[in-house]
Amino acid sequence: MTRLAILDLDGTLVDSIDDLAASVNHALAALGLPSRGRDEIRGFVGEGARLLLARAIAPRDELLEPALALWRDHYEAHCLDRTRLYPGLDAALAGAGRALAVHTNKPGAMARKILSGLGVADRFVAIVGGDDAPRKPDPTGSLEIMAEHGAAPGDTVFVGDSRVDVATARAAGVALVAVTWGLGSRAELAAAGATAFVDDAAELVPYLR
Repeated sequence: MTRLAILDLDGTLVDSIDDLAASVNHALAALGLPSRGRDEIRGFVGEGARLLLARAIAPRDELLEPALALWRDHYEAHCLDRTRLYPGLDAALAGAGRALAVHTNKPGAMARKILSGLGVADRFVAIVGGDDAPRKPDPTGSLEIMAEHGAAPGDTVFVGDSRVDVATARAAGVALVAVTWGLGSRAELAAAGATAFVDDAAELVPYLR
């Protein structure tokens, strides 16, 4: 059986909030809506692009489709302007003994573009986005990765930074490792049921071996 680690993307592998926020505010400005603060947008991230934009334009729900289209066009062009791997993760991935995969709610093509642009896409046996499978916390994407690569729940760990990731791991029947450098606070993750925490890439390494 394959030993597998499935990782979330935004807030877990990559610090992408500045590029996400710039594209959200581009869409808002184009529609004549007031901008949102970086920390406010940070709180909107994690459940897919549609919900990100729905939260950003609220209460102007009728503008969702044009906002989403404007955001998508801008983000596709600018998703690598300031997005970077979190410190130490390049080395942690390079030294992994487990097979590695990504399950994110970001659109799959964008996730693959970002990981390719950062030079690490080839480290992953699969990169599954929110339009490649039902959005997390639905575990379908993770379960499909596990099935395709012959990994049992007991041989799989899910690494994430949000309550959505906690719920996804639980639904897939796999262990969760919660990173504390991402979008969710330690308190939020603990309240959602996380019990294993890592505070930096060095602490994550043993879970990837």
